[in-house]
Amino acid sequence: MKIMRSKANLLLSIFTVFLFLSAAFAGNNGNEEEEIIKRSGLVMNYYDDTCPQAEDIIKQQVKLLYKRHKNTAFSWLRNIFHDCAVESCDASLLLDSTRRMMSEKEMDRSFGLRNFRYLDTIKEAVERECPGVVSCADILVLSARDAIVQVGGPHIPLKTGRRDGRKSRAEMLEKYLPDHNESMSVVLDRFKTIGIDTKGVVALLGAHSVGRTHCVKLVHRLYPEVDPNLNPDHVPHMLKKCYDPIPDPKAVQYVRNDRGTPMIFDNNYYRNILDSKGLLIVDHQLATDKRTRPYVVKMAKNQDYFFKEFSRALTILSENNPLTGSQGEIRRQCNAVNKLH
Repeated sequence: MKIMRSKANLLLSIFTVFLFLSAAFAGNNGNEEEEIIKRSGLVMNYYDDTCPQAEDIIKQQVKLLYKRHKNTAFSWLRNIFHDCAVESCDASLLLDSTRRMMSEKEMDRSFGLRNFRYLDTIKEAVERECPGVVSCADILVLSARDAIVQVGGPHIPLKTGRRDGRKSRAEMLEKYLPDHNESMSVVLDRFKTIGIDTKGVVALLGAHSVGRTHCVKLVHRLYPEVDPNLNPDHVPHMLKKCYDPIPDPKAVQYVRNDRGTPMIFDNNYYRNILDSKGLLIVDHQLATDKRTRPYVVKMAKNQDYFFKEFSRALTILSENNPLTGSQGEIRRQCNAVNKLH
């Protein structure tokens, strides 16, 4: 009897130790899984441990640069479309041309993109705090997010953890980025491939609420004859700004996208295009195509709805096929890949 009790106690002790070790292992395993996710995918506050000041530094720099150069906000907003829509959100847009590689910045689809030097300014500020930690891809995305706030738009919580690509995708731009003269079907299809639905496309084009359009992109609607779809009350202003049928691409000849609130990110764009005051063909199509018009009408009436759908669509765009974990690299300079030794 005594021997049986001893065996029972021994078995109970072994079982207790087993449970303890199992619990400890499960706990460690859970932590490891969490760490793997953090290393290999996008998460909120990715830099909390490695560079806790990163997002605050980016926000401060965006605010400071916007005060000095108002048009930086529009550039940063446009950057996220041109980078993230082209196969991967990996800052390939920022790479300069080399003897072996053409820059995306030099392609026709990138006409009008500028102010890249100010992204370098933000990168330098972050590097001073945390060298080699924060990617240019995340800086590109977060600068767009914070720029939207500077011009009166919504704050959009976005995940981080992107890494930088090592190649330009210049030869792919026309495949992924719709031209302003293409049909609405093409525009919708291009965005659909990255998971953005029709109302999301309508919301994203609301970014035309701010910024300006170069006359190079407009003159075909003014010369040799004025496009009858344009509001005749708006035409004199466009002709005044775009007085040359063959404008110099390097000249400062442009029309503000929204004459009413040109520096404010709001839903006035939708009211303008319903009134036939959209500058680009795609603006006119957005207001007249039966697939998109209902959303245009709704966003024209309800700015909160526009902000909600814009935030949703931009989030999807910002998470398009990013490089994470051990993929890619963290560039030391945003305009050039790191030298491999």
